[in-house]
Amino acid sequence: MSDQPNLRQAALDYHEFPKPGKLEIRATKPMANGRDLARAYSPGVAEACLEIRDDPRNAARFTARGNLVAVVSNGTAVLGLGNIGALASKPVMEGKAVLFKKFASIDCFDIEVDETDPEKLADIVCALEPSFGAINLEDIKAPECFIVERICRERMNIPVFHDDQHGTAIVVGAAAKNALHVAGKEFKDLKIVSTGGGAAGIACLNMLLKLGVKRENVWLCDIHGLVYEGRTTDMNPSKAAFAQPSELRTLDDVIAGADLFLGLSGPGVLTSDQVKQMSVQPIIFALANPMPEILPDLARAAAPDAIIATGRSDFPNQVNNVLCFPFIFRGALDVGATTINDEMKLACIDGIAELARATTSAEAAAAYQGEQLTFGADYLIPKPFDPRLVGIVSSAVARAAMETGVATRPIKDLEAYKAKLDESVFKSALLMRPVFEAARERSRRIVFAEGEDERVLRAAQAMVEETTERPILIGRPDVIQSRIERAGLTIKIGKTVDLVNPENDPRYRDYWETYHSLMCRQGVTPDLARAIMRTNTTAIGAVMVHRQEADSLICGTFGEFRWHLNYVSQVLGRDGPHPVGALSMMILEDGPLFIADTQVHLHPGPKEIAEIAVGAARHVRRFGITPNIAFCSQSQFGNQGDGSGGRLREAIRILDEQGHDFCYEGEMNIDTALDPELRNRLFPGNRMKGPANVLVFAHADAASGVRNILKMKGGGLEVGPILMGMGNRVHIVSPSITARGLLNMSAVAGTPVTNYG
Repeated sequence: MSDQPNLRQAALDYHEFPKPGKLEIRATKPMANGRDLARAYSPGVAEACLEIRDDPRNAARFTARGNLVAVVSNGTAVLGLGNIGALASKPVMEGKAVLFKKFASIDCFDIEVDETDPEKLADIVCALEPSFGAINLEDIKAPECFIVERICRERMNIPVFHDDQHGTAIVVGAAAKNALHVAGKEFKDLKIVSTGGGAAGIACLNMLLKLGVKRENVWLCDIHGLVYEGRTTDMNPSKAAFAQPSELRTLDDVIAGADLFLGLSGPGVLTSDQVKQMSVQPIIFALANPMPEILPDLARAAAPDAIIATGRSDFPNQVNNVLCFPFIFRGALDVGATTINDEMKLACIDGIAELARATTSAEAAAAYQGEQLTFGADYLIPKPFDPRLVGIVSSAVARAAMETGVATRPIKDLEAYKAKLDESVFKSALLMRPVFEAARERSRRIVFAEGEDERVLRAAQAMVEETTERPILIGRPDVIQSRIERAGLTIKIGKTVDLVNPENDPRYRDYWETYHSLMCRQGVTPDLARAIMRTNTTAIGAVMVHRQEADSLICGTFGEFRWHLNYVSQVLGRDGPHPVGALSMMILEDGPLFIADTQVHLHPGPKEIAEIAVGAARHVRRFGITPNIAFCSQSQFGNQGDGSGGRLREAIRILDEQGHDFCYEGEMNIDTALDPELRNRLFPGNRMKGPANVLVFAHADAASGVRNILKMKGGGLEVGPILMGMGNRVHIVSPSITARGLLNMSAVAGTPVTNYG
């Protein structure tokens, strides 16, 4: 029996379980009581209806229409399956809807229509205008798709976009633009040979014309050979527009000297001998699925310098419409565009192409581990999971819509709009904004103990691009340099980042002597100090901060927290500063929740718990949030004498004696902390208003457990741990941290203490 998984069954199980299909509808408003019902439906719903009656633009305010797209198909040209009918196309359309939601937070209904007559189908689509903000036509065969789109665009006052045509054309345009950049060629000089006279192929050629290709340099072939003037077999106006006045008749006749082959036809159409006839450094876009017109290895054997793209994910440069359609619709919807015009499509091309030439995001690199994501012949267009796409492409589309006068709801501040889009994919962006702004007030030097870690290198790249902080990396220069090159980063040792080489650094003697002077009465001999300064990068970083050669240390991408804590406490926990606790911000669907102490004190006493609460309040305010601290325990307002309740009650007494300006209450269960109604019923007159946003525990096991459950099962994104009490001079992260998490911690570390009290 084969060990290879049954891919077909796995795909079927994916679609069937745990619920059939890939979509469901969820309410965005509460429906818990009669009051909610009266607002959601009768009589309250009438108010929204009247507002829309008086001004149809109010539909975008009071309904989901402004963020709702219909994916419409009749199933006549589905993927590589052909005319399988409307019902059988439904899994594909559901999948399209999922991509809209995943990549651009657009709600989507799939609508499968059992109608093949293009005019009747167009009538049905046009009748849907009151329900949707935009229409995505999908998998309708040519030439009917041209008719449907033309009628709908003429009659409808919302964007209508046939993705098979224009989405493919946009991604091909972006890939071609960057391929020419690599090859040193220009659109106006290109000879293009194309196979496939369907909707996608024609749309791609039209887009290439808009980018500067000359029509006389385009040679279109289909199953019958060259499209030439006077041909009558299988012709239509779209093909006829590319007819050549020529005696040549076959692909083999016209391929010589071609700069770009564009294939949207079928497998094996292009041969190795034909590739050899193309120009120097030919561009080969073999986009037929599942088998391309020529396999990349065959094309490469014939032309080693060829620049190749396919429609498949297992080869470099996958031309995938998901790079386009979620983001062009996002921009169009947000400005209330009445159509998607050429300028918006070209803006989309520019945004996609420019992003590929930028440094690859850490998130994309994590999603495509093992792949080379450096701009060049094998990386012409970004990956779909690059989270920067929505901000860059959608804002470019929105700008183009406004500049061309098709936006009914213009956006006043496009920079703020882009920041909002980024916040939708970078969950931490909004909450981290005050911290990043504070960090920009003064440039600080941040030393990373694990400087060879790729996550650290990507964080350093982002720091150089987005902040005023100066990264310092501890690690071997040759290892760091090779990993910078492998990741396609642009940081430069000695110019944009500094380096400490533990194997050979001129400061080595100074460092071990400093460490020995601090630890000589704690059993550390000179030999041991020398060994530690050669091998222990956390200790090296701590010494650098102590010597004021760095402002803050970030460590912990591997190893155990308390191991790192031991060394940073030895060096930096002197003369007042000491580890008070570890605070983690968990970013959840409904906002942030802070958890402490997750690491430092396994079993804190009352005084330590009070210190944790004071430190947590101070750090929470850094994020622009008013602290509301709940002391959490199994005990509830004194109903248990044993366990942690007594220590928490004593901590509250200490805080009461000290007098503080932040809200704290306890001890209580976690549900009581988060549910004000429950809390008021159990303890009327308690001093906390609203749900707690900080949970302080008397056991590290409990705090750490809650943090990890929120992270793994609650979809929480962690910022931290923030090491409180050390004057912002050191933070110990967890091994699971991402490059984005390290960037966030660099901003935390980059804020002078004076900025937050």
